[in-house]
Amino acid sequence: MNALTLVFVAFCVFALAYRFYGLWIAQKVLGVDPKRPTPAVAMEDGHDYHATNKYVIFGHHFAAIAAAGPLLGPVLAAQFGFLPGALWIIIGAVVAGAVHDMVILFASVRHEGRSISAIAESEIGKRAGVVASFAVLFILILTLAGLSIAVVKAMFNSPWSAYTVICTVPIALFMGIWMHIIKPGDVRGGSIIGVVLLAIVILTGPYVASDPTLAALFTLSEKQCAVIIPLYGFVASALPVWLLLCPRDYLSTYLKLGTIGALALGILVVHPELQMAALTKYVHGGGPVIPGSVFPFLFITIACGALSGFHAIIGTGTTPKMIASEKDILFVGYGAMLVEGFVAIMALVAACVLVPADYFAINTAPKVFEALGMTTVNLPELAREVGETVQGRPGGAVSLAVGMAYIFSSIPVMKGLMAYWYHFAIMFEAVFILTAVDTGTRVGRYLLQEMLGRVIPKLGEKKWMPGIVFTSAFFTFIWGYLVYTGDIATIWPLFGMANQLLATCALIVGTTMLINAGKLRYAWVTAVPGLLMVPVTMSAGYLNVVDNFLPKGLYLLATLSVVLMVLMAIVFVEAFMRWYKDLHDISGQPGRTVEVEVKIAH
Repeated sequence: MNALTLVFVAFCVFALAYRFYGLWIAQKVLGVDPKRPTPAVAMEDGHDYHATNKYVIFGHHFAAIAAAGPLLGPVLAAQFGFLPGALWIIIGAVVAGAVHDMVILFASVRHEGRSISAIAESEIGKRAGVVASFAVLFILILTLAGLSIAVVKAMFNSPWSAYTVICTVPIALFMGIWMHIIKPGDVRGGSIIGVVLLAIVILTGPYVASDPTLAALFTLSEKQCAVIIPLYGFVASALPVWLLLCPRDYLSTYLKLGTIGALALGILVVHPELQMAALTKYVHGGGPVIPGSVFPFLFITIACGALSGFHAIIGTGTTPKMIASEKDILFVGYGAMLVEGFVAIMALVAACVLVPADYFAINTAPKVFEALGMTTVNLPELAREVGETVQGRPGGAVSLAVGMAYIFSSIPVMKGLMAYWYHFAIMFEAVFILTAVDTGTRVGRYLLQEMLGRVIPKLGEKKWMPGIVFTSAFFTFIWGYLVYTGDIATIWPLFGMANQLLATCALIVGTTMLINAGKLRYAWVTAVPGLLMVPVTMSAGYLNVVDNFLPKGLYLLATLSVVLMVLMAIVFVEAFMRWYKDLHDISGQPGRTVEVEVKIAH
């Protein structure tokens, strides 16, 4: 199959879904009201709550949600063939992921920008809220530690990547000062400044890497990177949102969308064929990259490319506190997820244009690949052109970079630039992931303030700076310690299951909100994907425990998996009991649904 066909189909489906399904949900199901003041307007404090231009907030939100998932997940899922991943990304992003993101963002906007656990408490009950708080906080710690380790692996001993990533911080600070102090509201001017400076940094990257003095300055050890990244997360969490976090994420979005657009253009020019079969023999299990069958591990592996619980954390964290108008919820919530789905399709294509033997040689350990009985085809030449050893580098990042570099360097005017594009892709992945780390840290600070505020009310005050600094430092230290010790690397399978559990939880909470608001006839929009994901996530958790963790003696991970599943099961049961009660009340009061909808409309 030609890669261009797959890309074209995905683009058309996403465009039609946004125009019709997304708009219908926003207007009819949710009833967004542009005249209703959002928390960013009603609770403006210049620190966390700050009304933001819709394009800037889209950039921030997209940069925050689009982390390792849409890049690495589809690459790893290519083990099953290109068809399962393509179908789940295209269908899942439309009916599950984008719906999840928009509904939970709307819910937070209507709940004063509060977290998903606070929304669960309000819509379901106090017990569900408390349980959700602990589950979400734990999942967020795992997420940030895992994402940060991915950045560490991409940055250490790579002066080009480190130089580019580090330079985005002062550029973002200048953009924030420009748009907020020097020329308030000048988004266009700030954007031009940021893009020009970023372009200069990207173009000068190879020269920095080739100069001995500069290369030595930006050549960081793994431990140095493991300290710098949490430090950045702390600063981004404690500073006002307009000063660093929002402009840096907005700036990174130009790089992200520009690279994905260039990759799509490269596919249009090169017309590469998908070398991977539609279905491989590993769909039933026994694969060397993912230790499981296509069900349920396809859904857990692709994660953010189609549906992600981490998005619920962002959608109830920083983003709802910056939405200037409810009409922007469709553009930011539904639209950003569809763009992420398109990114996932690009990543899948980049992996599947490689010869299968080359793909498996990169994504498996040498001994494992040797047992497969395959012979590499283009890999020795690709490694020579890249200038690095790429065989036996599992995890998806290297194979994605090789695939992207192969497509770019196949364009006639770019032949001979394989090494440049490979290192550019590695840097691109690091920037992509790091923007989720800073926002996730800030959201963790919000959640920690909410939880500690129950015991020490002063810590729950949004404007009390000592409380902000303390909770930011405490939360950053927890996930930063895991990054520094590196122990979190073994928890990726647990993270994948936990991430999808949280997404399922958010869909169940969103369904409860619709029922409580008298929108029973529309509740299927979130209930169907939410209920379908319950057996997927629970079965994945069970298989992780019995087939992966226990046989390897990973008893701690097995225990954590069971605890997470129990916590989420409690939330699900509480929600189902609330559904039963509400449906029973509605059935006994004809006309209640109409009355509630009329009240909301006014």
